[in-house]
Amino acid sequence: MDVDVKHEINSTTRAVGSRTLDAGEANTVVLTRVYDTDLADLWDACTNPERIPRWFLPVTGDLEVGGHYQLEGNAGGTIERCDPPHGFDATWEFAGGMSWIELRLTEVDGGTRFELTHITGVEDDHWRQFGPGAVGLGWEAGLMALGLHIATGEAQDPQAGMAWMASEQGKEFFRLAADLWGEAHIAAGESSDTARSMAERTVAAYTGG
Repeated sequence: MDVDVKHEINSTTRAVGSRTLDAGEANTVVLTRVYDTDLADLWDACTNPERIPRWFLPVTGDLEVGGHYQLEGNAGGTIERCDPPHGFDATWEFAGGMSWIELRLTEVDGGTRFELTHITGVEDDHWRQFGPGAVGLGWEAGLMALGLHIATGEAQDPQAGMAWMASEQGKEFFRLAADLWGEAHIAAGESSDTARSMAERTVAAYTGG
């Protein structure tokens, strides 16, 4: 598996922010990318349970408003809002924690813009240790796999993907992405020292050192 790392890194824009919830102030990470396909195709790739495993993970459940979904070996949750083919909102429940995701798709010149917002929990120890990159890097890999699927129409090989993430090329991808999440964190008001320390811890967690 050979990937143009710089192209993949430059294809995504990253932002860090906050959201006021009933329980208090939460952090947000936002990833945006334009895919060279139409709105209907991208919506199908993101919501069709037969197609999602071709780039992400097998999913089961009732994929409609109020229904519960489960990604194999990963998060599950409840679909809270759906506006086909423009977006949906859902809870993201994993390892006893609760967060939220919001997907928005918009037709633009050159394709369809994909914008994913992940809203963390209010009391989030994971964020305090790793900052936005811990969530951001996981989604970066997913957005890359989605791009490869859209470009080829083929299912991505999960074993090849895991091997690539452990390769030197994969580690470079995560290092570059973590640095950019650190810069986005600084732009959102975090101190340089804190943001960069969080980014370094995230890289170590993803690359093994």
